[in-house]
Amino acid sequence: MKISIVTVSFNAAEFIQDNLQSVSRQDFNSVEHIVVDGGSNDGTADIVGKFGQHVAKFISEPDRGIYDAMNKGIFMTSGDVIGTLNADDVYADDTILAQVADIFSDPTVDVCYADLLYVDRYDSSKVVRYWTSCNYRSGLFEKGWMPAHPTFFVRRRIYEQFGGFDLRFSRQADFELTMRFLAVNKVKAVYIPKIWIKMRTGGISNNSLIGIIKGNIEAYYACRKNNLRVQMLVFILRKVLSRIPQFFSRPTVPVR
Repeated sequence: MKISIVTVSFNAAEFIQDNLQSVSRQDFNSVEHIVVDGGSNDGTADIVGKFGQHVAKFISEPDRGIYDAMNKGIFMTSGDVIGTLNADDVYADDTILAQVADIFSDPTVDVCYADLLYVDRYDSSKVVRYWTSCNYRSGLFEKGWMPAHPTFFVRRRIYEQFGGFDLRFSRQADFELTMRFLAVNKVKAVYIPKIWIKMRTGGISNNSLIGIIKGNIEAYYACRKNNLRVQMLVFILRKVLSRIPQFFSRPTVPVR
């Protein structure tokens, strides 16, 4: 089995070295790491050249945003299973991809996902938010739930069958895609109650109050696109309230 990891970047020189080393340190050997850069001018390409000895493919060109770049990367992959790891993010430890490979040794599994830590941008041992997920069941997306997308690994054939990110959703295409796979097409998904990703704060959908509002409205329209029955105000309120416990919960094991 080969696992393909897609990293998208734009002016990510500050942290992309951590990302590259996190992938290269994984104790699973059959890994294809693809980096899709949006035409950075801050030295990102130089860092990939210096520290990306294990990067299989690297392109740097203008794109239409993060999800366009992800689509480019996904359809450049050759692995049996595909995951994404944003340029600011790292794996929680060096065994994550080996865990993923073990899960997909069951040929009936289409998708797996796990938990995620939002950490301080400059101190990855400081937890800001603890995103714990759960096994998928019908009706969760209507309540604003979604799996943590950076932990979301998918068989190649699922992307080939059901498509990639819908670029009409500039902030919530990951919400729409996970909904389309799990709720609409009912692929077989497995939840692993372990922390797989450490994500630095400052992402596009949660970097301001206006960004959060716009993202929640987009998520509502993603539900409507996929014929999920939701009312806008109720849906947005549920989605916002469902995130609040994540800011108070903390892992039982200290974060390094």
